[in-house]
Amino acid sequence: MRAYINLLLILLLSFTLTSCELIGDIFKTGVWTGVILVVGIIAVVIWLLARAFGGRSR
Repeated sequence: MRAYINLLLILLLSFTLTSCELIGDIFKTGVWTGVILVVGIIAVVIWLLARAFGGRSR
């Protein structure tokens, strides 16, 4: 019976550690997604400002 409890404990810990790693990867992906979105929004704002205030010299 003791062997089954040890096996169950090892399985439980392995699933728990794997989920922590998964959560860490999700946060890393979220950070990069946020960085890309912020850079994209800044680029669009600069483009819109350039179109609004940048007169054509013809």
